[in-house]
Amino acid sequence: MPYPSYFESFDVHQALADYPLGDGFLEAYAGMSRDALRELQNQRFLKLMVRGWQIPFYQRLWGAAGIEPGDIRSLDDIEKLPVFSKSDIMESVEQCPPIGDFSGLEGLAPEERPPVVFHTTSGTTGRPQPIIFGPRGREIQAMLVARAYRFMGLKPGATVQSTYGHGMINGGHYIREAVTRYTNAMFLSAGTGLETRSAQQVQLMHDFGVNVLVGFADYIKKLASVAEECGLVPGEDLRVDMIIGHLGQETRAALSDAWGGAALYDWYGVADTGCIAAEGPDQEGLYVWEDAHYLELLDVDSGKPVSSGETGNMVVTCLYKDDIYPVIRFNTCDITAEIPGANPFHLPFRRIRGFLGRSDNMVKLRGINVYPHGIGGMLAEMDCFTGEYVCIAERDDTGRETLTIMVEVTAPVAEHPQITAQSCALLKRKLGLEVGVELVWPGETAQWTELERRQKPLRLIDRRFG
Repeated sequence: MPYPSYFESFDVHQALADYPLGDGFLEAYAGMSRDALRELQNQRFLKLMVRGWQIPFYQRLWGAAGIEPGDIRSLDDIEKLPVFSKSDIMESVEQCPPIGDFSGLEGLAPEERPPVVFHTTSGTTGRPQPIIFGPRGREIQAMLVARAYRFMGLKPGATVQSTYGHGMINGGHYIREAVTRYTNAMFLSAGTGLETRSAQQVQLMHDFGVNVLVGFADYIKKLASVAEECGLVPGEDLRVDMIIGHLGQETRAALSDAWGGAALYDWYGVADTGCIAAEGPDQEGLYVWEDAHYLELLDVDSGKPVSSGETGNMVVTCLYKDDIYPVIRFNTCDITAEIPGANPFHLPFRRIRGFLGRSDNMVKLRGINVYPHGIGGMLAEMDCFTGEYVCIAERDDTGRETLTIMVEVTAPVAEHPQITAQSCALLKRKLGLEVGVELVWPGETAQWTELERRQKPLRLIDRRFG
């Protein structure tokens, strides 16, 4: 029986017109009012809701909350809908194995299905989550990454090396699609240290003149040390002028210096949603792609919207994903805050601070919430801090909970007592409670963070309940 191929199943030219990149991005949105943007969002939201009501997962989720189709008449009504998270998706998979009932493929025979792209999460915290994309949603997702890279200033003819993982996980694949289809850069899909040994990655950079690195900041920084071990000097033998990655709150200066002064650009997204926000050339926060996403910042405890400048969970509705796996009020459990004020490009889009930590990875000690991913930024005030650390939560025989931060430093042993005292005082001031600090040499936290093996290093070892 006849069926459409991948690019025949949607209008790629219309998708590029709807979600422009390059010069077309600024031409479309510079000077647009918030009201005009809201109207565009509303149109796309209503189309998305029609698709949502066709999906058993949403029928069940919304029905359990007493929601009927007529209750949601515009984007103003979105708060009536319940949020969902990864746990709800995994429950769907358990009830309807192997892919759940959230994709819109339910009830279709295999030969009747449209083209799909299938990936999973890494599964490091349990069973991998299946993630399914339709061609239109997948390509717009790639376009938004390319929009970010080009807005940041990716130069024509650049050579990009990616340290994102491949295999079944999504990250490396869709970054490759974004760069190869929607920029004119040459792309080297090196992957993680397990996929291509770190020394070999460095040699690839040297042989092919790589000038842009993309991936997670922790591993990219490690590669600078590997380069030196291989006798290659970052900034001289390896002329990387741009690093695009997930920078978190770790020190940017140390990463830039490690690569000879490379410019750093942050962006944010998760597997279910694609690229949500990215830094521009002004580097004054991450611009939310609000033509493609409706982003809510909700209080971790109450679920209510937070005020501008306050931290909250990022809850995302993908306005463009109206084919396969619509995403409507997905709680990423990632924390950020809005940056108030105008931007130099006169864009109608809000800006956020980027990833500040995970609400589901929070440690509550003596009534105070501590986000392990945010501690690196606090320690960045110390010149001897390498950027690598791990938090260890424990409970002693009396039931008292403690948190010890294992911190990699380059300072001589004779200076360790003074640095330990300074670190403890710094963290007490910033966290509002006392924590322990243990100083170790560079590389000694890797056995706990699993830096070589994971895209996102572990920052918390919780021994309180073992």
